[in-house]
Amino acid sequence: MSGLREECWAITDAAAGNQRQALALAERLGLPVRPLVLAPRGPWAWLAPRLTPGAEFALPPDERARFAPPWPRVAVGCGRAAALFTRLLRPWSGGRCQTVQILDPRIAPTRWDIVIAPRHDALTGANVLTPLGSLNPIDDEWLADAREAWPHLADLPAPRIGVLLGGPRHGIPLDHAWTHAFIEGLRALQQRDGGSLLVLASRRTPSALAAALRGAFGNVAGLHWHGQADGPNPYPGVLAWADRLVVTPDSVNMLSEACAVGCPVHTFAPTPLPEKLARFHRALREGGLLHDLHADAPARQAPLRETERMAATVRRQFGLR
Repeated sequence: MSGLREECWAITDAAAGNQRQALALAERLGLPVRPLVLAPRGPWAWLAPRLTPGAEFALPPDERARFAPPWPRVAVGCGRAAALFTRLLRPWSGGRCQTVQILDPRIAPTRWDIVIAPRHDALTGANVLTPLGSLNPIDDEWLADAREAWPHLADLPAPRIGVLLGGPRHGIPLDHAWTHAFIEGLRALQQRDGGSLLVLASRRTPSALAAALRGAFGNVAGLHWHGQADGPNPYPGVLAWADRLVVTPDSVNMLSEACAVGCPVHTFAPTPLPEKLARFHRALREGGLLHDLHADAPARQAPLRETERMAATVRRQFGLR
């Protein structure tokens, strides 16, 4: 391994979900982790990871200086842009850098040592690992740290219902009609069980949806976080202290993280979902991990935690401790 850095590069674009997955895996591999956020220029950005000729010029000079030898022993990438660089690392390092690509790269997975693609992507291959959902850092230690960092959330009335809001996507408009029905379902749940509502928006959440929830539940104990104007994002604390989680149906990452907690998880999807997302929802429901908004659910459920299982496989195949 001479000439290689004894470290793991976690390569992503600027998407928070991609960064979260790459870091969650990289930090479990037992090597020092170096995060690299890289943004290729056109035409490589448009055709990543297929286009490799001239790829030494895909990055602007300042980023090119960071993506340079000595190469790492291991590289973990997540997302299509990162797939270009993890693909290049194998030939550029003379085959010595071992590579993991998270999410379907849309070309032959044999370009990488290991590809990790969620089961609903239906990708197959001898080197393909297929977790049920997306990778994330959530385990008992992570939740304990979050409870310690957000102790005041324990003072809110129980049951504490965390409400995680994503945003519209193809086939899931989250429009006025959906918002109205969602609010009515939440209201029925809160009136039945009491407690508090902890409502968190994301960067993709329409302002109208966030405002409608604040207006509907402004007098209910809890919190509403819709952006930096509301202070630090309490997302870790909400997951750690929640007795129940309600998640919009659009985000594989948010649903995966909610299901990693171990409390009941609900969603509201009154109309058919896009095919690939529907497969994911169906697998969660069949595993007893996801429930309709109006459905009863056990007080606790087995958490969905596959990151360590994926990391153990990578460590074993790469000869890492």
